[in-house]
Amino acid sequence: MRTLLTLTSLLISTALLLVGQGMQLTLLPLRASSIGLSDFIIGVSASAYFMGFVAGCLLIPRIIAKVGHIRSFAVLTAIMMSAILALETLDGWVPWLLLRFLTGAMICGLYTVIESWLNDQTSAESRGQVLAIYTFIILASMAVGQVLINVGPVSSATPFILAAIFMALAIVPVGLTSRLAPAPIESTRIRFSLLYQRSRAAFAGTLLSGLVVGSFWALGAVFARRYGTSMADVTWFITAGIAGGALFQYPIGWLSDRIDRRYVLVCLSIGAIATSAAVALTVQHSAHLVAVFLFGAMTMPLYAISLATAADNSSAEEFVEIGTSVLLLNALGAASAPILLGQLMSLYDATALFWSFGALSAVFTIYLAIQTRDKGQVVAAEDQVPFSAAATEAAPTGFGLDPRGPEDAVGDLLPSESQGQDEYHTADEPETDPAAVNHAQQG
Repeated sequence: MRTLLTLTSLLISTALLLVGQGMQLTLLPLRASSIGLSDFIIGVSASAYFMGFVAGCLLIPRIIAKVGHIRSFAVLTAIMMSAILALETLDGWVPWLLLRFLTGAMICGLYTVIESWLNDQTSAESRGQVLAIYTFIILASMAVGQVLINVGPVSSATPFILAAIFMALAIVPVGLTSRLAPAPIESTRIRFSLLYQRSRAAFAGTLLSGLVVGSFWALGAVFARRYGTSMADVTWFITAGIAGGALFQYPIGWLSDRIDRRYVLVCLSIGAIATSAAVALTVQHSAHLVAVFLFGAMTMPLYAISLATAADNSSAEEFVEIGTSVLLLNALGAASAPILLGQLMSLYDATALFWSFGALSAVFTIYLAIQTRDKGQVVAAEDQVPFSAAATEAAPTGFGLDPRGPEDAVGDLLPSESQGQDEYHTADEPETDPAAVNHAQQG
């Protein structure tokens, strides 16, 4: 409890920031559609957002190291607000791509500041509690942001101004805190080859999460607008997806602690096939929100289960590096899919979005089912790490909050140790910072 009291200012700032972030994630695709941008361009702009997210992971930690966390938070928030307000006034697709790239980089930097601060001020004993509260704040604040979109027409400046106001207010608690800012950030490396070698199922589950959930954030509001009669229909659609993911993450995590997580990933991907089809088939039907609620329940936990699966097959010392690779692979998947799926929505029907989700999930279901036959990566339930909630809207430094962090290193590597740990430490993937990229995630 004492730890939470010391973090009150930061957590309040986080909640305010993410209300504005939740608003802009849904507002921007809707505004782009209202000014006549095609679904393809909207998809490209979403990809630019996620590419900015990745770029922020690589570049912004250096800025934080030079000027400190509090000033970085204020500067990044100011740039983020300016970009959102500029997007409200511009109609051309070129500035939209550039500004969405900028918003992705800025929000990544803000997550970096928040999570490195949490990590620095949190004891090993309270990390699980703090991580759970932080994840709840992410999801709840973004859900509140969906409701607030209805303050004015999407064609007006009102919702954009309100989103900027919440972001501006987020600077106040952090700016007035008397707590010391955390120490400089340490760097780590991105090694997708290490992730693949440790757990091919986690690699596939992470990529599926990025492709599907990232595209849902990027294009879900556009899909809902095609069939809804009001802005309230759009916000309820997105909120239902968030609620499904939030409410089912812990029950699914509880189940995954008791059986092979690879089977859980297979079941989730099968569920994604069924619920994607259900969303497409129940358009303008009373069961539509139930379908998208179940879609969120099946797809949004994919990221956390994939992260836990990767942790099962890696040593505690590798966790931050593995987690960083999981997060960035998720972001790259989210950056690539909206371009193609936006084009499919333009060429065919908006329901092509969810039929594509179903097709992608079917391909990954087959691959994941094959991986369950690999006895070399089996981890007994009693040897699995405890499940911890995780959101794609995060930065790699958040992995330091997890009880699986290096401080709790006990024992040797699980079955994957025999695969040749040392040979993967020469991989030549780029370096990044453990405090740098999402709650996706989002789009």
